Amino acid sequence: MNHKAGFVNIIGNPNVGKSTLMNALVGQKLSIITPKAQTTRHRIMGILNEDDYQIVFSDTPGVIKPAYKLQESMMNFVHSAFQDADILIYMVEIGEKGLKDEKLYERIKKTSLPLLLLINKIDLSDQENIAEYISNWKKELPNAEILPISALNGFNLDQITNYLIENIPESPPYYAKDAITDKSERFFIEEIIREKILKHYKKEIPYSVEIEVEEFFEEEEIIRIRAIIYVLRESQKGILIGHKGLGLKRIGTEARRDIERMLDKKVYLETPIKVNKNWRNDNNQLKKFGYES
Repeated sequence: MNHKAGFVNIIGNPNVGKSTLMNALVGQKLSIITPKAQTTRHRIMGILNEDDYQIVFSDTPGVIKPAYKLQESMMNFVHSAFQDADILIYMVEIGEKGLKDEKLYERIKKTSLPLLLLINKIDLSDQENIAEYISNWKKELPNAEILPISALNGFNLDQITNYLIENIPESPPYYAKDAITDKSERFFIEEIIREKILKHYKKEIPYSVEIEVEEFFEEEEIIRIRAIIYVLRESQKGILIGHKGLGLKRIGTEARRDIERMLDKKVYLETPIKVNKNWRNDNNQLKKFGYES
């Protein structure tokens, strides 16, 4: 039996459900999910393995117009998704008209790659609206295969997988057949902590924060982790800590539970906060945190 393998890269505006889709297709929570825009900052790969195929999904940050170097780096991850893709998934939701980056949208329009347009969140609309929306997109992207879905409710996910298997090339697997992602445990620990901050804090705080696992010691009974939370300003440090330290305690408790679930072992988690005034606009700092320049 011939083996198939390919890279499937998912592109779309913020909050269209790209991370929910990849997690559902892979069957694992890899990308963190919150209602806030710009939750995904990196390009995260999720790997679906079966005996006769391997599909490597790539969840990219939502497309925005960058306001500082961190966001420029996030958009570099999106542009790089065109370079190794065998199939492009362009994800929209009902009522959406196009990408916030016109040049990127033109690249999608002109792509010679197999293009799957997914119209997500159809459970929030009615049949008539959905039919009209599909018709409009057929005119806009005549080369695309169009599929209405609900990533959250699992509607039409089997059809997505079938389309991908049909269109990926014959190839040996790119990753070990037991791999589910290209990211390290440390990366996911950092993302879990950042997810809790996104969940509990508003306005600029979540977008001013970066996490770095500084220490990871695995003992027989427990894993000891020290993860630095970096903020831009001293005032943000106080807001994160909260009254009598309750804000930081809540973040630490919720994150520790998720990390223990992921690592299947008891965890001691320490989360000191440090001020790093210009990390979002400093190329060296961004490189240290794993962003492309």
